[in-house]
Amino acid sequence: MTNHKITRDTSTRDKATRDRPTQDGATQDRPAAAVPRADRTRARTRTPRPQWLAPAGLILLSLIPILAGAARLTELTGGSTATEHNVRFLDSPMPVVTHIVTHIVSVTVFCLLGAFQFVPALRRRASRWHRIAGVILIPAGLLSALSGLWMVVFYPHPPGDGIALGVIRLFFGSAMAVSLVLGIRAILRRDFVRHGEWMTRAYAIAVAAGTQALLLIPGAILFGAQDEPSRAVLMGAAWVLNLTVAEYLIRSRRRRRR
Repeated sequence: MTNHKITRDTSTRDKATRDRPTQDGATQDRPAAAVPRADRTRARTRTPRPQWLAPAGLILLSLIPILAGAARLTELTGGSTATEHNVRFLDSPMPVVTHIVTHIVSVTVFCLLGAFQFVPALRRRASRWHRIAGVILIPAGLLSALSGLWMVVFYPHPPGDGIALGVIRLFFGSAMAVSLVLGIRAILRRDFVRHGEWMTRAYAIAVAAGTQALLLIPGAILFGAQDEPSRAVLMGAAWVLNLTVAEYLIRSRRRRRR
């Protein structure tokens, strides 16, 4: 009788031990792998991501070509003396107007306003703002890409820009325009995921001007400011680097959605 009672008490304690939940909500009969991921992570302390860090970095990166464009605007409108660097803009008023109004202004709008599209809170809680910003961004991006292509084809090349760099500019300018068109196509089909991916690629190409400035500074020190091969390689590398980061972000989003 006593042995039977001891056995029964031991069995009860063993069952209680098996059923007692572990720290992540699992038991011996229900391993952690069987517990839903949301239940396992609910008790964990999550550190919120600084959502404004990426947009702030993109704005700072965009300010480099924007300030350069403002300096060029001041140079052209201030009656400056023609030099080998600005003579291509002073020869005819039409290229000047195209460069200032169409390219510099459109790039500024696209880069600065586009940086705020990378704030998750604005996309989720202010979808109306996101749509209105998109209506402004897409035309600005297309004007930026097409005016850049026009300048490559019809402007004389400045010192340091050779045929190779012209071909690279045509390639990435066309890639930006195609990305924007595919982004428009995706949004018309209500494919919001693909729309975001193509717009991310277009934005990465647009802000490469800031990355190029960062790469060209050490390149000019090492090879000279007018060394055509190194200039073409470094500027092309900036576009490739930005697109690599964009593809990494796109694939990271895909993994989180699974």
